[in-house]
Amino acid sequence: MGSAIIHDSQAGRWPPPVRLPPGAPRIIPKAVQGIAFFAARRQVTESLARRYGGAFRLDAPVFGRLVVVADPELAKQVFTSRPDDLGAIKPNLSRLLGPGSVFGLDGADHRRRRKLLAQPFHASNMQNYERIVEEETLREIAGWPEAEPFATLPPMKRVTLNVILRAVFGAEGAEFDELRDIIVPWARLGARLSVLPMPARTYGRYTPWGRLAEWRRKYDTVIDRMIGKALSDPGLADRADILALLLRSAYEDGSPMSRQDIHDDLLTLLVAGHETTATTLAWVFEQLSRHPQVLSALAQEADADDSELRQAAIYEVQRTRSVIDFSGRRVRAPAFELGEWVLPRDYSIIVSISQCHANPDAFPEPGRFDPQRYIESRPSPFAWIPFGGGARRCAGAAFAKMEMNVLIRTVLRNMIIETTQAPGEKLRAGGLGFLPKDGGRVTVRKRQAP
Repeated sequence: MGSAIIHDSQAGRWPPPVRLPPGAPRIIPKAVQGIAFFAARRQVTESLARRYGGAFRLDAPVFGRLVVVADPELAKQVFTSRPDDLGAIKPNLSRLLGPGSVFGLDGADHRRRRKLLAQPFHASNMQNYERIVEEETLREIAGWPEAEPFATLPPMKRVTLNVILRAVFGAEGAEFDELRDIIVPWARLGARLSVLPMPARTYGRYTPWGRLAEWRRKYDTVIDRMIGKALSDPGLADRADILALLLRSAYEDGSPMSRQDIHDDLLTLLVAGHETTATTLAWVFEQLSRHPQVLSALAQEADADDSELRQAAIYEVQRTRSVIDFSGRRVRAPAFELGEWVLPRDYSIIVSISQCHANPDAFPEPGRFDPQRYIESRPSPFAWIPFGGGARRCAGAAFAKMEMNVLIRTVLRNMIIETTQAPGEKLRAGGLGFLPKDGGRVTVRKRQAP
């Protein structure tokens, strides 16, 4: 039947007949499917992928009719699709971050914004950011306890938030403390509300949505003040911080980003730019403490000022401990052909990152932690997808890679991480992704000067 559909579309019959992948039995109510998917998404996805293969169908609250993709070859079709065929999944984080956030844009608007956002993350700017990461890491690890276990997730959140604040706004100032007091609780509450239906109004400041709206008002006040200071700065043209770069940027027609769009995209960078990176780093420490040979080789590499194995180890942690679980799209065309299936307009597609990362064809013995697999060969960009893929791949991926690389190098040059034979920490859903259940606990000692 799949070949008949291809024949229909090739013969000019468009859209071809709908052909949906298999799904959960109809006797299971939509609400039950949705609760199971949100409460135990990884277990449900893994179970259904074993039963149905590379694509299957679900009905879920908020997102509605879903097709989950668990096969890298089908993921490739999703990520290489035209923006006119597949757009941003609805709803998405733009309902929390604001309509001007790059998350919510589609088509030409999305392409134009991505082009502007790429400028701050150009390789020429990375050296400035590396210095910030090293400074903030050294400041944080100076207070780490010695010879007693502690959770690395809280300090990683402090470092990554300070790093992105300094990268976005330049030198520290009074507004930094205000933003820290806003961003941390906003991100915590926003992550919990992101998968719930959004009410028509907030129902007062004492409700969760009301508190979120109040923090957003405070954020907008601070950002307006900082934009005003930047615009009045006679040295704005020489500044390398992200705010200055965005204020100096212009679209191809010469028009600048609107102030509200800058508000929304800066919030996107501040929230997404520290939470997921911090969680990945906590997983890195948790995993390295359980792989002594890799850890020993990494310590030697850090002293030799090399980075090949370090980058490979980070990639392997991102594969085996995926923080973000899926990358979503929505069918904008009258129909979208996905392998042998044909999906109608307004269907949502979710690419399961964890299932693609566990694909044995792309990653032999996927349950084995092996950084060497990235040194010997490069994985398919449609199988290794911690930052998503295609036109909607994370705009800050290069920044996140740099930050993790520099932070781990700095820690290894100054600390000895003790190894453990304890079982690895389990995954726990929280924040914007999947966290180490105990916060990525490790024990460290300060390195003695040679």
